[in-house]
Amino acid sequence: MTNIYLAGPDVFLPDAIEVGRRKAELCARYGLVGLFPLDNAVALATHDASMQIFRGNEAMMDQADAVIANLTPFRGPSADAGTVYELGYMAGRRKLVLGYSNDPATYAERVARHQPITPSDGLLIGADGLAVEDFGLPDNLMLIHSLELHGAPLVTPRKAPGDVWRDLAAFEACLRIAAERLTPDAAR
Repeated sequence: MTNIYLAGPDVFLPDAIEVGRRKAELCARYGLVGLFPLDNAVALATHDASMQIFRGNEAMMDQADAVIANLTPFRGPSADAGTVYELGYMAGRRKLVLGYSNDPATYAERVARHQPITPSDGLLIGADGLAVEDFGLPDNLMLIHSLELHGAPLVTPRKAPGDVWRDLAAFEACLRIAAERLTPDAAR
């Protein structure tokens, strides 16, 4: 059985359980088992709920053979911080790391949506006075190159779908890659 950890800010959606179920069903079509973070039973009213979530998610990642990370920008121009940690955790364990973003814009374009940026001495400078990373990549270079070196290049659509949180075409493209690499006989 090949397990895939399904990382991403999908857990914050109002229909998170349904989105996780849809992703797990797609995994099964490719002969894979999707491990969705909300599959962990956590007593949210307890004083250590956040630690329960953290430990449960790390245990799932330890059981997984790969991660598919939803790196669609979340509450800003970049990927969700927790998802970035999970991607790094899996890469550090030399597991297959795959990722997708339903926003094909470059990082600099995304920053410009949130604050004015101006060119200065060959750099882009944000309204906060700090340089904006501008390598023509869709997110921070560490994310993009970790995917390339430990899995496959970031999967993005040519144009953003109407519902970036529920469109699973890019996710399914990652599943095809995972199936080819991890279960070649089951790949379709």
